[in-house]
Amino acid sequence: MNEIRVSIIIVSWNALSLLKRCLPSVVATEFEGLEIILADNASSDGSAAWVREAFPSVRVIRHPENWGFAKGNNEAAKHAQGDLIVLLNNDVEVPSGWLKPIVARFEDAPGLGAAQPKLHQFDARNMFEYSGAAGGFLDRWGYPFARGRVFDTLEEDTGQYDATREIFWASGTCLVVRRSAWEQASGLEEAFFMHMEEIDFCWRIRRAGWSIECVTESEVYHIGGGSLPAGNPRKTYLNFRNNLLMLYRNQPTRTWLLTLLVRPVLDGTAALRALLKGDAREGWAIVRAYAAAHRMKSLITDPDLPYIPLPYRRTVVVDYFLRGRTRFTDLPEHELNLD
Repeated sequence: MNEIRVSIIIVSWNALSLLKRCLPSVVATEFEGLEIILADNASSDGSAAWVREAFPSVRVIRHPENWGFAKGNNEAAKHAQGDLIVLLNNDVEVPSGWLKPIVARFEDAPGLGAAQPKLHQFDARNMFEYSGAAGGFLDRWGYPFARGRVFDTLEEDTGQYDATREIFWASGTCLVVRRSAWEQASGLEEAFFMHMEEIDFCWRIRRAGWSIECVTESEVYHIGGGSLPAGNPRKTYLNFRNNLLMLYRNQPTRTWLLTLLVRPVLDGTAALRALLKGDAREGWAIVRAYAAAHRMKSLITDPDLPYIPLPYRRTVVVDYFLRGRTRFTDLPEHELNLD
């Protein structure tokens, strides 16, 4: 029996069709010392039974209810044996050799706390994928963007982001974490349920002194929208609510208060834009997100870690919508700082 070096956790809820499509590729991963854990969030579609029968090597952990991405992963991680923990979405297909370069990078870089591969679209495999592309950043007001994806503009991967570079956050679509960094950052914030929890987690990892990278020698293929499709009002609600809570947790009071002056203006503009497009549900979701974030602030505790400022000194909202800077390479390099 090989020693377990890497634990892959796949949280799933009523997604049997996605598991049938993507899990076979994960099981075919070429790596010695690998365990795969299916964390089933009380599915009613026979997912757990199918996995047990089709792939007996996969450990199935049945949760008593739908705990979402955050708590679902946290609970499953308690059963993981590897020194590296991989949070992998159930709608990701992987090539057989995808894991080896990532593990090699962790072995070469003892200060590396978390990493991701390049994320490509499942049906257009030369194109970067929305959820994290080649590694993420935040602008000065907390809006996320990535190498290869700024807002809704997705780039073709022509190797423009292949140089090894530190990033601010790695996508939860395929997030590889060193166990010691996982424990130091206390896992994912369960109050978030899903969406933005990996960005908050990566911010805490960086605050604990670890670096984060995109290992571009590896790439995987993401279907996307398996939990909530783009344009779903609940997705909008969770993204805005959790983004505000993330900023509240990780920023000192003075910085947070300044953010609270600016964000309602920018987010109010987004809500108005949705209303003008005839999407009242999206606009209302943003308003509800603010109310919920205010109610939930008492649930969010800030760990005793040093403050790490956000990496992009400008606002990507203005750069994208007013200045037409729609690609990561269009953004001024001197305004991006991870020191």
